[in-house]
Amino acid sequence: MKKITLIIICFMSIIICWTFSSATAAYEVSRGEVVMEVSSGRLLYSHNESLTMPMASTTKIITAITIIEKCDLQSVIEVGSETTGIEGSSVYLKAGDRFTVEDLLYGLMLRSGNDCAETLAVFCSGSISAFCNEMQNTATRCGATDSRFANPHGLPCKGHYTTALDLCKITCYALKNSKFSEIVATKRHTATELSSGTKIIWQNKNKLLNFFDGADGVKTGYTKEAGRCFVGSATRGGMRVVSVVLNSPQMFERSEELLDNAFTDFNLVKIIDKSRFDYVAFTPDRKNAYKLNVENDFYYPLGINEKFEIECNIPETLPYTAKIGDKAGEIKIYLKKQLIFSQNIYTLVND
Repeated sequence: MKKITLIIICFMSIIICWTFSSATAAYEVSRGEVVMEVSSGRLLYSHNESLTMPMASTTKIITAITIIEKCDLQSVIEVGSETTGIEGSSVYLKAGDRFTVEDLLYGLMLRSGNDCAETLAVFCSGSISAFCNEMQNTATRCGATDSRFANPHGLPCKGHYTTALDLCKITCYALKNSKFSEIVATKRHTATELSSGTKIIWQNKNKLLNFFDGADGVKTGYTKEAGRCFVGSATRGGMRVVSVVLNSPQMFERSEELLDNAFTDFNLVKIIDKSRFDYVAFTPDRKNAYKLNVENDFYYPLGINEKFEIECNIPETLPYTAKIGDKAGEIKIYLKKQLIFSQNIYTLVND
């Protein structure tokens, strides 16, 4: 069947300049850094993005999303003695304490409780090592191929590392989960120890939530080996951006700078609007016409004078046997000659 290909070339006219370099940074550049837009996964900036490094308590991002995906959050956990008294940051769980999985997730992500991490891991998988295998499976689903996990909290351990890029991919994946997003955006949570009914207030250690416009996540981290690590997220104008800084002397300040630059230099653009997709195809005798449609809108972050091409492959005619819902063509979006998105075009209504 002969098809018509329409190529539409579009420009983004934004008078800006996207420059991220050590020479222009107001704050010290971290050993590894990445900035990414969440919905598209577009990498907006990177520095040493593939360098493997320890990541301290930012490990708990993958711990949390693994628990959320595998466990009933209203299940009640009775804390065992083997997961209490864990070194480092803690919410001071005691053997016999009873909490819901959800409350312990808040303790994990707001207070960075290492005891919460081990308690959740053992509850989920029966042992720390088995849970680490689940973390690895989660990383694979995220496309994080250069990370390895030896514990659920990020305390120094041989064979426990990530890259700034991997950690950003994991975070973007996690933020698409509404419960994860809700937890990491929370400034203060009241948990209940169920045996006694005691209420416990946990404040979020993420200072970005208090002073950065649009901040909505995600996790701090520090060990002597890893240095100061931070994953931050913020949303403005419908665009959600994640920054990762590993071994960063000024982790909050540098993260704020990276996020500000992203919002200054990129806009989230609606490239495909399914409600305005207005094409019609006829049968060969032109007696019957079918409206054509696409199923999804498509948004993408675009910067200074970026040129994208829309290639719309639509049929010149449809066969007499065409039915509503049949695939009729394909629409493709290119940026810098690289395919960034495609979807099918379907017959919708027989006019």
